[in-house]
Amino acid sequence: MPVLILITIVWAFSFSLIGEYLSRDVDAYIAVFVRMILALCLLLPFLKLKNVSRPIRVRLMIIGGIQIGLMYLLLYHAFLYLSVAEVLLFTIFTPLYITLIDELLLNRKPLPRIWWLAAALSVVGAGLIRYQGLSSEFITGFFLIQAANICFATGQVAYKRLPLGESKQQIGVYALFFLGATLVSGIGMLLFADYTRLPNTWVHWSVLLWLGFGASGMGYLAWSIASKKVNIGQLATMNNALIPAGLLVNFLLWGQNVQWGSLIFGGAIILFAVWLTSRKPQSKP
Repeated sequence: MPVLILITIVWAFSFSLIGEYLSRDVDAYIAVFVRMILALCLLLPFLKLKNVSRPIRVRLMIIGGIQIGLMYLLLYHAFLYLSVAEVLLFTIFTPLYITLIDELLLNRKPLPRIWWLAAALSVVGAGLIRYQGLSSEFITGFFLIQAANICFATGQVAYKRLPLGESKQQIGVYALFFLGATLVSGIGMLLFADYTRLPNTWVHWSVLLWLGFGASGMGYLAWSIASKKVNIGQLATMNNALIPAGLLVNFLLWGQNVQWGSLIFGGAIILFAVWLTSRKPQSKP
């Protein structure tokens, strides 16, 4: 859990950086591809394939392609229709997608009811924090974010259920995760990118370097390894901890107004949901 909390704080900066410095100037397909290939370059020196079967390699690439390759293509486009605050608001359903995908599709075992309750509480708490008036283009943005949420949830659950061994073994194959993401984002860039909107300032490249090496390369590796050490309920509810963290970043860095009452109340509900998932369930997941 401490690792998930730390990465949540790191990712909280990403939403604001994308919305403030990239979405209006840099083509989304190009930005995603640069981010993925930087993360791939970071982890390629650690790649060791001899102890991993070919089916596992392929599955790991598919997971990466869906979880972050396709997800980021959808997410970056959503910033063209939504504000940072609205993007954060529309991510509140991710915990429910995680529990639903794990129970019905991948794990195919009933989850403890208390985990469903925790996921629902997490959504309620996040909604209390982030609800505000919505823009006229919110429907397009909403569906883009929901598609991104489903990709992100599917990848998290699939990785958690993929037999990869201990942390050291996971580090040795994680470059394949980003290889899949790079291939997906690369195809998207070749087919649809607007090459008149290349990153061309030191601010653009500074943000992309941070997102590629830090938030993606190190962030997703740490998050994925930590996800195997918590139960699915904890993983689901921690996805919504990003919302209060993102609000605090907006306040600290750019002085955005914060409704402190709803932040504290909604944050308390999310913390309660995380606590519920930490309790020993009556039945095994």
